[in-house]
Amino acid sequence: MRLVRIPASPIEVSEAVVVVTGGARGIGAATAALFRERGATVWIGDVDADVAAEAAVRIGARSARLDVTSGESWREFVAAVTDESGPVDILVNNAGVMPVGPFVDEPEPTTDLMLDVNVRGVLHGMKTVLPSMRDTGRGHIVNIASMAGMLPLPGMVTYNASKYAALGASLAARREYDGTGVTVSAILPAAVRTELASGASLGGVLPTVDPETVARAVLRTVDTRAARTSVPRWIAPVWSLADALVPEWIERIVRRFADDRQALALDATARKAYLDRVDRQAGAHTAGTETGTATDEVAR
Repeated sequence: MRLVRIPASPIEVSEAVVVVTGGARGIGAATAALFRERGATVWIGDVDADVAAEAAVRIGARSARLDVTSGESWREFVAAVTDESGPVDILVNNAGVMPVGPFVDEPEPTTDLMLDVNVRGVLHGMKTVLPSMRDTGRGHIVNIASMAGMLPLPGMVTYNASKYAALGASLAARREYDGTGVTVSAILPAAVRTELASGASLGGVLPTVDPETVARAVLRTVDTRAARTSVPRWIAPVWSLADALVPEWIERIVRRFADDRQALALDATARKAYLDRVDRQAGAHTAGTETGTATDEVAR
C-alpha cells in the first residue's frame, strides 16, 4: 500500500485561526499581537484568565481560560475556539515556567510544575489539535522551546530537561506527521527580556533578544515551515558546531569567562514577584493534581 504524501498547504495568515498559549504576557503576548496585526483571528489561552482577557482586548483578540497541564482543559478550550471561529489553523505552544537555581534545593512541587507546563503542556496541545489538522490535511504547530533545549546551563537542570524534551517532541511529531499536510516547528530563543529572566544579568553565555523578535521568528515559520529556528538564527548552528568540535576543557574555560553560572546567582529581590507567583502556582498545581482539579494559576 503506497503512502500518499500531502505537501504542507499554504496558510494565509489573514484568514487563519491562531491559538497562542501563555499569551497574557511576554513572548506569547507579542506573538498574539503580531498575528492579530496581520489579520488573523487570534485566541489567547492562559490560566491567568483576567490578564489574558486584558491582553486580548488591547489587540482585538479573543481569550479563554486554559490550563495547559490538563487534557480536559485543552479539549474544552479548543472546542470553544472551534465553535466560535472554526478549526485551529496555527497553534503556538508558548506557555512555560522557568524557576532556576541549585538543582538539589529545587522543591518537588516546582519540579512537577515545570515538567507539566513545559512538557506535558506541549504534548497536550499537539495531541488536541493534530486530529483535526490531519483530517483536513492542513495545519501548523509552533512549539516555543529554548536554546536551553540544546545548551546545558548550571542552575537550570530541570528547565534544561523540559526544553530538551520540548525540542525532541517537536522534531518527532514533525516526522510522524510528515506528508499529512501538517507541519511542526520549534523555536529556540536565547535569553529573552521577559519576566522569566527577571533578576538575571542578561548577556554573557547567551545573547539577549526581545519578545517581538521571537514573535517575528514564529510568524516566519508559517512560510518556511522550518524544523527549528533559533533566535538569533546563528546561535544554534554555532553551538552545534562548537559542541561537536570543541574539547570540553576549552569549553570549560570559555564558559567561565562568559559567566555561565548566572542562574545560580540571580538577584532575588528583582526576581521576587515572579518567584512568588511560581510558588503559588506550584502549590495550586500540586493541590489540583492530588484532588483531580485544574491548577488555579500558571505563569508565563
